[in-house]
Order: sequence, then structure tokens, then C-alpha cells
Amino acid sequence: TVINAQQYDDAVAAGAKFVISPGYSQVLLSHAKTGSAPLIPGVSTPSEILTALEMGYDHLKFFPAEANGGVKALQAIAAPLPQVSFCPTGGISPSNVADYLNLDCVATVGGSWMLPNDAVSGGDWKRVTELAREAVKQIEELKA
Repeated sequence: TVINAQQYDDAVAAGAKFVISPGYSQVLLSHAKTGSAPLIPGVSTPSEILTALEMGYDHLKFFPAEANGGVKALQAIAAPLPQVSFCPTGGISPSNVADYLNLDCVATVGGSWMLPNDAVSGGDWKRVTELAREAVKQIEELKA
């Protein structure tokens, strides 16, 4: 997660294949256009989506998804904007990930349930790996 141009550059220098942000600024959007890794800027309103589209971004992070009305809100917001795909994050969990992935406008999802704070701070990468595997399995089953 990045919030400014310097963090974007740091992520790219560290080998990021893509960069994601909880929101955006005009500076960040413009800067990332010149970078080598795609930026997925965060939005939560139709006006923010229109601004991102004007800047050439059509894959956006819907954040915080659940706090902004969840699946129903995203479905309504996306209806008049079929050219946009979303990566909802914020409140996504194993219990609701299928609801998001079943929306035509959702290309990807993000969820911190795979990275519990105690596992990360304790270096329990085995647990993180297992949670990620479970998430992938659940998503593969949805797509089957």
C-alpha cells in the first residue's frame, strides 16, 4: 500500500509487479503513469471513479468496501461504469469473498484476513502461507 510518489518508487525498486493505494492524489496518479508498475488507486465514490478514469485508470480499488456499503453499493456504483473493474478491499473475508467475486465488475479482491497482525509480527509465515492457500482454494472452487 502506497500513498505518495516516493512510496510508489520504493515499491517498484523493491520489485513490485503492481502497486495499490487506499486512495489517490493527482500527483500519485500522474507519477505512476510514468512508472513501470501499474497502480491500482483506491476509490469509494462515483466522482473519484470518474477522476481516475480521466487520468487513464480503469482498474480501481474499492476501499473500504464493507464500510462503504459492500456488495450492494459496489454493484450500484459500477452499473453505469461498465468499463471499470474493481478490487474491493476492507472487510473482505472468507465469509463474503464469494459475494464480491460473483459481481461482473470485480476482477480481484484483497483481504487482510490472510495476513493477521499477530502472524506477521511474529514471523509466522507458515500460517500466512496456509491462509493464502485456503483463500486460493476457495476462489478456485468458486470459479469451477
